[in-house]
Amino acid sequence: MQSNSQNKNQNPNTNVPKTPEMNDRDRINDMLATEKYMTDGYDTALNEASHAQLYEDILAIYTETQNCQRELFNLMFKKGWYKMDPASNQQIQQSYQQFSNYMTTQFPH
Repeated sequence: MQSNSQNKNQNPNTNVPKTPEMNDRDRINDMLATEKYMTDGYDTALNEASHAQLYEDILAIYTETQNCQRELFNLMFKKGWYKMDPASNQQIQQSYQQFSNYMTTQFPH
């Protein structure tokens, strides 16, 4: 299937100046990448925290960071700076089948 801008899930693009300086899109994209990187680190810390209060503190920070990441994603999507290809029915069915097969072979009943 050929992909073009007509097939993408996006909002109308908010124009940004094309200059060597960072613009709003660049800044928000950098912030989004940083938030994603931080949530990955907090995820590892949560998996390895051996003290209950430390776990709770990291979980609170993780949740706040994840919420910031989501707000940045929503802002970029709203401005048309984050585009996604919609999944076809066949792709959805394949993913569903793959997960269903994984559930029956990997998870105890």
